Amino acid sequence: MSSIPVRIVSLGKAVPKTVITNDDLTKILDTSDEWITTRTGIKQRHISSGDENSLTIGIQAARDALNKADLKGEDIDLIIAATSNPYNIYPSTGCAISEAIETKTGTVAFDITAACTGMIYAMEIARSMISSGKYNRALLVATDTVSKFVNWEDRSSCVLFGDGASAMVIEKSQDGIDDIIAIDINADGKQGKHITMHLNGTNCPLVEPATPANERVLMNGREVYKFVVTTMPDSVNNCIENCGLKPEDIDYLIPHQANLRIIDALQQRLNYTDEKVITNIDKYGNTSAASVGIALSEAIEQGKVKTPSTAILCAFGAGMTWGSVIVRLREGIY
Repeated sequence: MSSIPVRIVSLGKAVPKTVITNDDLTKILDTSDEWITTRTGIKQRHISSGDENSLTIGIQAARDALNKADLKGEDIDLIIAATSNPYNIYPSTGCAISEAIETKTGTVAFDITAACTGMIYAMEIARSMISSGKYNRALLVATDTVSKFVNWEDRSSCVLFGDGASAMVIEKSQDGIDDIIAIDINADGKQGKHITMHLNGTNCPLVEPATPANERVLMNGREVYKFVVTTMPDSVNNCIENCGLKPEDIDYLIPHQANLRIIDALQQRLNYTDEKVITNIDKYGNTSAASVGIALSEAIEQGKVKTPSTAILCAFGAGMTWGSVIVRLREGIY
């Protein structure tokens, strides 16, 4: 457990302006709105256009979270960016966001790659770093633009993804109450082959050329489904049990918005009612690491999630990675 409790201060989100509907996709794919909707639950998604990218929307989400908390960049001393589709390999997305929001020189900033579980991994890392006593306030930004890396001729995968960013500010808790009640993160590299995206680069001309690899997202949907419906319920239950709570103590479940069939299977395994489960996949598709943050932020704004309350966020992604976190949502958080 964290020796220094942390408080969740604010949430933020951002998505590209351009919306692509299922009907729009019929112009480039042999598909239909019915085919996509019945298999995924997705009706539309926000897609990057022009110069929009993971950095630009990540900056927007970061500023949204800061503005809601009436904070400035100089108030942040730690930035963690969770992204699998960075605009730059270096400077890191975290460092670029640090520049954009004008943090103080010396502010620690870096990226992590845990795919769709990125925000939950970032919460664990930030909590541990704040618990060390060296950091006071962290900005977490999960941002991905998977649309730039999918094969737009493969209807089984490209229809799933949308672009987006979410952000969260956490800080040392002054009242001794910990808003991160429990957290459980995991990885199994043996399962990594089910979702892949390679970055080739080019070998030095003085050596043998490398074998080219596919630089687009490749996914074995059937194996991912089988993996998720067995691991995610266990992660959620472990998280609840390890902190001495019971399932009925959890007010809301905010799952990774990957596929409505997966969400339904998870809901059934956990025996949660519709009122407890938050979904917005129909409007955004799978926004990767940004997914759970966008869903939580929007649900609070729309009044679907009431505060104060207790919620569990859970996600899975390439790696394979997966995790759950139980959070306390204080009254007035947004």
